[in-house]
This record gives sequence, structure tokens and C-alpha cells, in this order.
Amino acid sequence: MAIKKILIVDDSPTERYYLTDILVKHGYEVATAENGEEALARIRVEKPQLILMDVVMPGANGFQVTRSIARDPELQDVPVIICSSKNQETDRIWGLRQGAKEYLVKPVDAADLLAKIAALD
Repeated sequence: MAIKKILIVDDSPTERYYLTDILVKHGYEVATAENGEEALARIRVEKPQLILMDVVMPGANGFQVTRSIARDPELQDVPVIICSSKNQETDRIWGLRQGAKEYLVKPVDAADLLAKIAALD
């Protein structure tokens, strides 16, 4: 099933705008959330086919939210791509262990992001 609907979870308005702009220009439908708690609520309502997750946010961080999604029988089929400024290899490994399918370092390269999304289709 082709991915059409994507939820962006990031506390930075600039980052949400940047990612939304890339995705909308390529035909994706985009919803956004500013933090982990809002993300978990929006996922159930919006039913996204992919989630782009920041790590450093107020409240629950992206690793915790990704783990919650991966462990929830209703949500675990929704792939998560972590988009974070945390650029250490240990961060990437930890993100993948929490259930993320991919890990991208900010600033996210548009072509790289689109390629990772296409690979999940």
C-alpha cells in the first residue's frame, strides 16, 4: 500500500514547516504534532501511514514515543522514521532498537527523506 498520509512530530515550527513543504510538494498528505503526547492522540485520529519523529521534545522524547507505538498492537504497523539532530551512532542504534525503521540526522536532506519513504512503500 502506497504511503500517502504522514504525521510529522517535532516541537520546532521551523522543522515542521520544512518537512511539510517537502512532503506536500511530492503529493503527500501531512498532519503535525508538537510533542509526543499530542502525537499519540493524533495517530489514533489521523491514522497516518508513516510517522516522522523528532527525538528531543518536551515531555516524552521521540525514543519513548516510538517505543510506545512499536509496543501498541493497534499502532505497531505504522512505520516511524526518526529525524533528529542527535547524530551519534549510538543514538541511531537506540532509535532503531525502539522500533524506528530509519534514522535521519537533521538537517534532513529532501532527496534522502523521499528515498527512505519510497523504500518503505
